[in-house]
Amino acid sequence: MKTVLVTGATGNLGTAVVNKFLAEGYRVIGTVNKKAPINTPFEAMYVDLNDEADTEALVDSIVEKYGAIDVLIATAGGFAMGNIHTTKSSDLTFQYQLNFETAYHAAKPAFRHMLQRGSGRIFLTGARPGVEDNGAKDVMGYALSKSLLQKLATMLNEEANGKDVVTSLIVPSIIDTPANRKAMPNANFDAWVKPERIADIIYFYCTEAADAIRQPVIKVYNGS
Repeated sequence: MKTVLVTGATGNLGTAVVNKFLAEGYRVIGTVNKKAPINTPFEAMYVDLNDEADTEALVDSIVEKYGAIDVLIATAGGFAMGNIHTTKSSDLTFQYQLNFETAYHAAKPAFRHMLQRGSGRIFLTGARPGVEDNGAKDVMGYALSKSLLQKLATMLNEEANGKDVVTSLIVPSIIDTPANRKAMPNANFDAWVKPERIADIIYFYCTEAADAIRQPVIKVYNGS
């Protein structure tokens, strides 16, 4: 049985990813950050993703227990509005820690493990403003933090050249979630991308049919 680690497993995208990989027969381990009993269909692991040592210990413990992590899907993160006039340095730091560090702390030990075993897939969750200029000025901290993930994916793929270890950046447009519908009630929801479709695409890139693809950026925009 293959093992997938999903960070942010109880979020909208994380939940869709968890359900997809469970349906495909994976052992699913998901990180949660609230130390309270929860009923989950996956193996829940409590970890502070902003704590590098804590996250590395978690990854090492999974490898020790199950022998391998075949896939890492980093969905943990968060969104914030703000342009050059309203964004403070502290806002940038917060977004950096929330969106980049949480992914980096999980990817670093997982990548090292995958290199050692010679195979693995890592998926980082980017954002359209992080790879394109349009709209980025209004979400400055968010866009800047997400843009670093694209560079990270490129660097990891360069490091893993010649091995069956691939890091991809999934870049959704607006994800169709209850929170986004509430924030933008007059939007065309049909143009948004559903979490389940993103999960389907991530899974495809884990199959044999996608073995030859080394794509660092996967844009999932639907009709947006």
